[in-house]
Amino acid sequence: MTALVLPRTHRRVSVSLGVCVLSFVSFWIAQRAAHVSMIDLLVYRAEGATVRAGGDLYALRATHAGLPTTYPPFAALLFTPLTLLDIASLRTAATALNLSLLVAFAHLSLLLVRRHARVEHALWVAAGAVWCEPVWTTLRYGQVNLLLAVLVLWDLTRRPGHRWAGVGIGVAAAIKLTPALFAVFLFCTGLALAATRGAWRPWLRAACVAAGTFAGVTALTAVVLPYDSRRFWTRTVFEASRVGHAEETANQSLRGVLARLLHTDDPGLWWVLVAAAVGAAGLAVAVAAALRGRQALAVVACATTALLVSPVSWSHHWVWCVPLILLTWEAGRRTAAVLGVLFCSYALWWVPHGGGRPELHQNGAELLLSALYVGVSCAFLAHAGVRLWRTSRTA
Repeated sequence: MTALVLPRTHRRVSVSLGVCVLSFVSFWIAQRAAHVSMIDLLVYRAEGATVRAGGDLYALRATHAGLPTTYPPFAALLFTPLTLLDIASLRTAATALNLSLLVAFAHLSLLLVRRHARVEHALWVAAGAVWCEPVWTTLRYGQVNLLLAVLVLWDLTRRPGHRWAGVGIGVAAAIKLTPALFAVFLFCTGLALAATRGAWRPWLRAACVAAGTFAGVTALTAVVLPYDSRRFWTRTVFEASRVGHAEETANQSLRGVLARLLHTDDPGLWWVLVAAAVGAAGLAVAVAAALRGRQALAVVACATTALLVSPVSWSHHWVWCVPLILLTWEAGRRTAAVLGVLFCSYALWWVPHGGGRPELHQNGAELLLSALYVGVSCAFLAHAGVRLWRTSRTA
């Protein structure tokens, strides 16, 4: 019997590996044919070069687009090795690394949703996910989104109480602030469990480890880069407009949708009020799901909430659509297929965008298309909240 099972397993893995490699090679050819610049990767390299040269990190303007440094200074420290490669080699290495991270992300997403993950399933998911818009754009720009997602899921798929749980979230938040909401989620869940006399220690421990890791890494960076650290944490971190225009179609956050809806580049108090309400509701859904043992739902709810309330969530930040679709697949394949089509449709780019800032003058249909990811995630949170509420009433 074992002799029959092993060849079948090897055959399934071989087929899925072949399809994944074929998909990745096709993707690589398509990206090269499109002459992608991987412009964000070049900014990262410029940041690393500035650190090595002892320059002013937040006065930097890199590439022909004059892009500024927007991440915390710890990220720039991590980018210093990028200066050791020429640009052509760097693009190749970054693409290969991101494709490897995509496989790891698919594996961890399956582990989150199913609590087990076969190699062949992760390869199939990665083969399809590389063509969805957030992942495609992440690789196109040479972004760090997959790295951050893997660090977070590496923590959240560990067994409860693992001594290293929280380190990944802390490091991810030190690179880019948005993942810090996962530490808040862990802390709130721990408090809720403590109030109900549940198993609160693993949750609060992970939250403390995440906060401690973030604080330690940030403090160490301040020793190495004191001027840049002081400037970022006292000034730059509050300059949301530094990242880009709020109304840009690529900004798939509540602030972006409100800017386009109100035809302004600064939705101001409206955004603060809406983001506070959605943030509280989304975090409540995540904690409620965790209390009911729905770990995958809790993590995806927290991820989508973080992206919604962030001042700027570019479309490539939405790589969390991968576990979202997988989670939906477990509940209903038709809905998951619709979500897959939406995230692979590139529909948000069907509206006028680019020079002249046409996003400030969108009509009703264009507003709907350019709010695609926000609409999907809000509907997901609302549906999850209603289901959890009904479950609590009937329990």
